Amino acid sequence: MDVLKEVNLILDEVLSLGGRASGFTRATHLLGAIPEFDSMAVVSLITTLEERLGIVVDDDEIDGATFASVGTLVDFVTAKLQG
Repeated sequence: MDVLKEVNLILDEVLSLGGRASGFTRATHLLGAIPEFDSMAVVSLITTLEERLGIVVDDDEIDGATFASVGTLVDFVTAKLQG
């Protein structure tokens, strides 16, 4: 699985970006850089990641750094997938 591609697809859907996320790289900043990415979007994103990828995210596992960039989010998801 291409985790970057999956994360970008989910970001695009959850944030209603109309395809903009397809151009996101690991260096693309998220929190504070994308107006659509607010606290409610974080909750929706986590829920969608759990449903689509079959992972479980505990509240104490995440903080702002997880959502700093696409790369930090991809690294988090990859670690969850690897168990």
